[in-house]
Amino acid sequence: MLTDQAEYCYQLDNQFFSDLDAPEIQKGQLDVSLKVTKTSGVYRLDFQTKGMVIVTCDRCLDEMEQPIETTDTLKVKLGDDFSEDGDIVVVPEEDGYINVAWFMYEFIALNIPMKHVHAPGKCNKEMTSKLNSHLRIESDDEDFDMDGFVESESDNVDPRWDELKKILDNN
Repeated sequence: MLTDQAEYCYQLDNQFFSDLDAPEIQKGQLDVSLKVTKTSGVYRLDFQTKGMVIVTCDRCLDEMEQPIETTDTLKVKLGDDFSEDGDIVVVPEEDGYINVAWFMYEFIALNIPMKHVHAPGKCNKEMTSKLNSHLRIESDDEDFDMDGFVESESDNVDPRWDELKKILDNN
């Protein structure tokens, strides 16, 4: 079996994200190593990406660095029309090339956690104090949830939940 290989290196910066007009990521600094292997009509593209992107903290709304380190694979073959069929991308034979920019962006975006929050103590102090001033801390029967928001037992609770809790307590 005959195999051909090629390797490419890309440095993605703020200009890369600006040129893509990407909705979720506007800034970042990443290095991408791309290894292309051709085996019996199918091209295997192995991406290794490492660096960081700038995202907005969900709590204080300041920018924060989010590290990215990922390895992804894309399979490409030549065909009549461009299509994505499962895990294989078909590129028109008359074109004979694929623009991998959007695929690199998608691999990066998929590796950003859903929740973006600074490490404890790193959030914007002014915003944190404003958020804390809006928390109710009047009643003794209030509990804080994982994000620091108040859960009050005195809120109107459907009495059926109390009955269900009794069942759980018996088990």
